Amino acid sequence: MYLDSALPRARLAVPWMRAACAMLLLVALVLCLGNAARAAAAAEPAASTEAASELTPSRLADLLDDPATRQQLIERLRDQAPASAEGAAPASQSADANRSLPSRIAQGAQLFLAGMAAHAGQAVEELTALATGQGMPAPQRQALVDALLGLAVAAAATVVAFLLLRAIAARIYARIDRWVARAPAPLPAPARTGAHKGGAMSAMGRRAVAMLGALFIDLVIVLLAGAAGYLVALYGSESRGTISAAQSMFINAFVAVEITKALIRGIFATRYPMLRLFTMADDVARYWNDRLGRIAAVIGYGLLLAEPLAKSLLSPSIGELLGLVIMVAAYSYALRTIWRNRQVLRERLEQRATRASATYFGTWFRLLARSWHVLAIGYFTVLLVVSQVDTERALPFMVQATAQSLLALGIGALLIVLLATVLTRRITLPEDVRRKLPMLEARVNAYVPAALRGLGILIRIVVALFVLDAWRVFDLSTWIVSDAGAAAVRMVVNVAIILLIATVAWTVIASIIEHRLSLSEGSGMPTARERTLLSLFRNAALIVIVTLTVLVVLSQIGVDIAPLIAGAGVVGLAIGFGSQKLVQDIITGVFIQLENGMNQNDVVQVAGIFGTVEKITIRSVGIRTLDGGYHLIPFSSVDVVSNHMRDFSYHLGEYTIAHRESVDDAIQHLRLAFDELMQDELLASEVLEEVSIPGVTALSEKGVTIRVLIKTTPGMQWAVQRGYNRLVKKHFNAAGIELPYPHTVVYFGQDKNGYAPSANLFMQTDRPAGHGNADAAGHTRRRLSKEQGTASEDVLGNELDRVVDDPDAEPRPA
Repeated sequence: MYLDSALPRARLAVPWMRAACAMLLLVALVLCLGNAARAAAAAEPAASTEAASELTPSRLADLLDDPATRQQLIERLRDQAPASAEGAAPASQSADANRSLPSRIAQGAQLFLAGMAAHAGQAVEELTALATGQGMPAPQRQALVDALLGLAVAAAATVVAFLLLRAIAARIYARIDRWVARAPAPLPAPARTGAHKGGAMSAMGRRAVAMLGALFIDLVIVLLAGAAGYLVALYGSESRGTISAAQSMFINAFVAVEITKALIRGIFATRYPMLRLFTMADDVARYWNDRLGRIAAVIGYGLLLAEPLAKSLLSPSIGELLGLVIMVAAYSYALRTIWRNRQVLRERLEQRATRASATYFGTWFRLLARSWHVLAIGYFTVLLVVSQVDTERALPFMVQATAQSLLALGIGALLIVLLATVLTRRITLPEDVRRKLPMLEARVNAYVPAALRGLGILIRIVVALFVLDAWRVFDLSTWIVSDAGAAAVRMVVNVAIILLIATVAWTVIASIIEHRLSLSEGSGMPTARERTLLSLFRNAALIVIVTLTVLVVLSQIGVDIAPLIAGAGVVGLAIGFGSQKLVQDIITGVFIQLENGMNQNDVVQVAGIFGTVEKITIRSVGIRTLDGGYHLIPFSSVDVVSNHMRDFSYHLGEYTIAHRESVDDAIQHLRLAFDELMQDELLASEVLEEVSIPGVTALSEKGVTIRVLIKTTPGMQWAVQRGYNRLVKKHFNAAGIELPYPHTVVYFGQDKNGYAPSANLFMQTDRPAGHGNADAAGHTRRRLSKEQGTASEDVLGNELDRVVDDPDAEPRPA
C-alpha cells in the first residue's frame, strides 16, 4: 500500500494529474456559479442600480471630507438607527424563531454558497482582466514585482539557514539515537523484580528524555531559521530597518508550517527509530511523515501566505478563489490518503490493541481502529469549511482546537489509567481493625471501585465538554458562569456530598453492629436476643438510609419530592387500613423481640410447629423442623411461644418397670446410670445439677413408673436424654430388671368350693423338634394351669420337675 521513494517519478505524477483535473472541474463550477450570480444581479431593478451608481467612492469621500456634511450624515444615521433597529429586530427574531433548525441551516448554506459564487465570478473577471493586461496598472505591477523579489530573498535566506542547521543537527540526532539504543532492554512484566524494574523505568525515561530533546532541538532550528530570514529581510533590502508585509507573511508561515512538521517528525522520526513516539516500520514512518508533511505545507503556506498575498497584491476575490482551490486540493489529497489506508491502519491498530498493557488502552485502540478514518475525514472537512468561513483565524482556531482536544484526551486518559491502577490494588486494614470490624475491609473494598468508576464517568464527561468547547460546539466557560452551569455544578457537588455522608453513616452503623456481633465469649459475647435485635436494627437502618438518600438526591437533581412524600403517606395509610394483618405481624413481632421471646437458633414451638429458628424478620419467623421442612410463620398467627432454650432445661424421664421388680433396686440403678453419665466428658459439662428422682408417679396395668429429672444447659436436654437412656437400658439389663411389655391374663372362674372347672381345651402333646427342656416345661406349665385349675403348688412343681428331667415323658392326667 505504501509508495516507496525509489519508484519512478512518473508514478507520482498520476495522483497530481487527478488533482489538477479536480481543480479544473472546480474552476468550471465556480465560473458557472459566477455567471449565475451576475445574471441574478442584472435582473435587479434599475432603480437600485442607478442609486448605487450615484454613490461612487469619490463622491462618498467628498461628502465625508466636508465637516458640516459629515456631521449631518452622522446625525441622520443616529436618528434612523433606533427606529430601524426597533422595527427590524422583532421581525427578524420572530422570523428566526418561526423557522426550524434545518431551514436555518439551509438558508445559511445558501447564503454562503451565493457569496462564494459572487466572489468567484468577480475573481474570474479580474483574472481575465489581468490576463489581457487591462486590470493592473504599472505602479501596482511594480509593487507586485518588488514584493515577490523581497519574498524570494527572505525565503532563500530562511530555507538555506534551515537546511544548514538541519544538516548540523543530524549528527546530534544520530548520537541521541545511539545513546537510546545502548539502554538495556526492559524485561517482560513477569520477570521484573527489584532492580529489573528500575532498569526498565530508566530505559523508558531515557527514551522519553531523548525524544523531548530531539523535538526541542528541531523547534530551536525552526526558530533560528526564521530569525535568520527575518534578519536578511530586515537588513538585506534597500529600505534597511523595515520588513515588507510579504516577507513577514512568509516567515510567519514558515515558522508555523515547520513547527507542525517538527511535531510530525517527532512522531515518525523517519531516520531515527529510537526517537519515534510509536513503534512502526521505517517505510510506514516515511509514508505518513511525507503525506502529513505535504498536507501541512500546502494548507499552511496556502492559508498563511498565498491567499493573504493574493488579497493584498491582486484583489480579495482572487485571494479567496486561490484559497478555495488550495484547500480543495489539500482536502482531496487528504481524503484519498485516508481512504486508501483505512483498512491497513485498522489492522495495525487492532494488533496494537492486543499488545496493550492496560485494558483501557486496548479498548480505545479497538475503538480508534474502527473509527479513525471517520474522525480524520471529519477533521479535514471542518478545516475546509472553517478556512472558507473565516480565513484569517482558520489555522489558529484549528491549532487551538486540536491542542485543547489532545490535551484534554491525554489528561483524561492519564487520570483514568491511574484510577484503573488504583482499582487493581486491594485496600488492607490493620490487623486490630480487621479483628474488631471484620466486615469493614470488604465493605471499603466494595465502596472504592464504585466510587472510582463514578469518578471515571465524571472525568469522561468533563473531557467531552472540553473537546466540544475546543471545537466551539459547546461554550464551556460561558456555561459554567451561567445560572444553568452553576446549578449543574452545584448539583453534582451536593449529590457527591450526600452520597458520601450516606456511605459514612451506613459504614459507621454497620461497623458498630458488626463489632458487637463479632465479640468472642471472653470479651462479652452478645446474647441471642442482642444478635437478633442488632440484625433487625441493621436492616431497618439500611432501609432508612437508602430511602432518605434517594429522596434527597432526587430533590437535588430537580425532582419535586413533595408529591412522592404525599403519595407515600397516602399509600401508607391505605396499607394501614387494607393490611391490618401486616400491621399486626409487625407489632407482634416487635413486642416478641423486645420481650426476648425467641432468637435465632432457638428450639421453639410456635403455632403448632416444633423446630429450630433459622430467620427472624420484623414480620415473620422461619422455623426448620426435624424433617428438614422450612416453615414461615407470620407473627399474627403466634399465640404462644414455647422456647426450649431459656436459661436451663430438664431431661424429664419416665421409666416403667414390671410389678414384680423392686422399686428401690430400680432407683439405685437409675442413680448408677447417672454416675456413669457424669463420666462422659462431653455430656458431663452440660449437666448443671445432680439427678433428681421424685419417686413413683404411676401404677398402671403395665407396671410401675419412676420419674427422673436431670437439669441441663439450654438446648442440651435431648443429648443428655439420649445418653442417659442408653445407660439406663444397660444397667437394667445387667441387674435383670424387666421393662414391662404387654401381658394377657386369662381367668376361668371358680365354683363355690374354690375349685376352678376344667378348661375345655385340646392340648398339643407333640413337642416340635429341636426344642429343649425349657420349651417342654413351658408347655407343661400352660397345660397344667389350664387342666388342673386349683391344683396345689406342690403337685404343679412335681409335674414341672418331671417334665424338665424327662422331656419325652407324657403328661399325666389331672
